[in-house]
Amino acid sequence: MSHAAHGDEFNVLKFQYEDMDQQNDSYIVGMWTFLVTEVMFFGMLFLTYSLYRANYQNDWFTAHEQLDWKLGGINTANLLFSSFLMATAVRQAQLKDRKGVLLRLAGVLACAFGFLVIKYVEYSGKYEHHLFPGPGFAPDVTHFHGANLDHVQLFFGLYFAMTGLHGVHVLVGILVIGALGLMWFKGKKIVTEDYVPTELVGLYWHFVDIVWIFLYPLFYLMPNPSVGSGGGNH
Repeated sequence: MSHAAHGDEFNVLKFQYEDMDQQNDSYIVGMWTFLVTEVMFFGMLFLTYSLYRANYQNDWFTAHEQLDWKLGGINTANLLFSSFLMATAVRQAQLKDRKGVLLRLAGVLACAFGFLVIKYVEYSGKYEHHLFPGPGFAPDVTHFHGANLDHVQLFFGLYFAMTGLHGVHVLVGILVIGALGLMWFKGKKIVTEDYVPTELVGLYWHFVDIVWIFLYPLFYLMPNPSVGSGGGNH
């Protein structure tokens, strides 16, 4: 879709660009650059996770059994569906379907809030069972079958750090999508006449979804290292 056909101030070609396509492509590249920095940030946490898991396989497997894979699975399906809604919202923005965009953004927000509610339930359970790392870490040792509790605490430290950081990104997404939805509701031309802002928000939300796609199997679906591989703690 050519943006040059629109004559309002929201589609003015800036002097440093040759045409509207180049101008809008630069916005997309800028967002991807931001997402690359986010990937690098999460990447260090994933690397830390991988190193410790390789060294404490049995203890971490025992610790991961305290997580509810069903709740994690519901949240995974939740975010996947929200990404689908976000993608269709961008399509409706291209078609300038205000109602269609608003309905889909509302669906994304509902999924995001649902995700946080489930995480609250999970976090509350871990706190009640004294699994939160720190001075109050005092789990029932009978649940861990002789596992090294220092290794267990390290597992939960990374669990809360990584899923908590992801949760912060979900919260930021709620604020950004909410602001975008408000602009669509008010009929602001900066979004109704140009789908790029909606697409940029969509890229961010897809990133949030992808991060969880990695977190879910890493924390909730660990294979038993004692079966087949003979792995163990070092």
